[in-house]
Amino acid sequence: MIEVAAIVGPTASGKTALSLELAKRLNGEIINGDSMQIYRGMSIGTAKIKREEMDGVVHHLLDIKEPDEPFSVAEYQRLVREKIAEIQSRGKFPIIVGGTGLYIQAVLFDYRFSEVQVNENLRNALQEELETHGPLYMHEKLLKLDPDADIHPNNTRRVLRALEILLSGEEKTDRSLALSPMYNEAIIGLDMPREILYERINHRVDLMMEAGLLEEVKALRERGIRDVQSIQAIGYREMYAYLDGKLELDEAVNQLKQNSRHYAKRQFTYFKNKLPIFWIDALEDLEKNFQEIQRFMQENDRKRRMYLSGNEK
Repeated sequence: MIEVAAIVGPTASGKTALSLELAKRLNGEIINGDSMQIYRGMSIGTAKIKREEMDGVVHHLLDIKEPDEPFSVAEYQRLVREKIAEIQSRGKFPIIVGGTGLYIQAVLFDYRFSEVQVNENLRNALQEELETHGPLYMHEKLLKLDPDADIHPNNTRRVLRALEILLSGEEKTDRSLALSPMYNEAIIGLDMPREILYERINHRVDLMMEAGLLEEVKALRERGIRDVQSIQAIGYREMYAYLDGKLELDEAVNQLKQNSRHYAKRQFTYFKNKLPIFWIDALEDLEKNFQEIQRFMQENDRKRRMYLSGNEK
């Protein structure tokens, strides 16, 4: 039978509503699948679900780190696999919900992390590329390979190291395992026309500003939170730019909307290229989508049983 489900999709696609419905119907508990929702004090800008919105459904791995603490894909993988086993041990059904594709892939598939040997030729080539094209070009190159990379464009040392790891032959060998499933999983993706999604993103940003995003960022800044992984997240870096006098507020908000739209596009690209996803129409009503998901999970389970019995046709 299906051991774990994941609901994925870009920002503002409706993952929260669907995940709550699925959890209530399948006796499930939800595991956070967003790399930024792990941080305390960062709720508005990450669109973190409020406790009163959880509707009795247990949620895991929210608010587990301070904003100045480091966090990695490898740590997320370990924590979530432990959480999946714990949830299953209580007879509940684990559902990972979020938009950070690399994190979710690392949990559900045999995604291994190893030290990559230095490739001097590759390192030198990347350094020359940086000197020729500049930091923004190299950062865009990184985002094409890993849309969820939370590294500031000006941190060229980390950008080059990330590119070195992603482009190295040894790391590719490890990543070839990344489509070998660790569970009998069902990954459901939410899709919708881009123009509607972008309108929803713009509206969500307006709601975030009304809800106090700027005040949330001010509180982080007053605590001395700066130059750390967490505040490179979309929503925080734009407000920091405003508070640091680099942008006017309307410029920061417009940049936040634009960066969110670009991020959504990269999320779609990652999900469609990297994961075996059953896509549903995010604009359909919940009942119809639940029925489609149920049929998909039943068919998935049937095929797996046939495969294990040696009768697959």
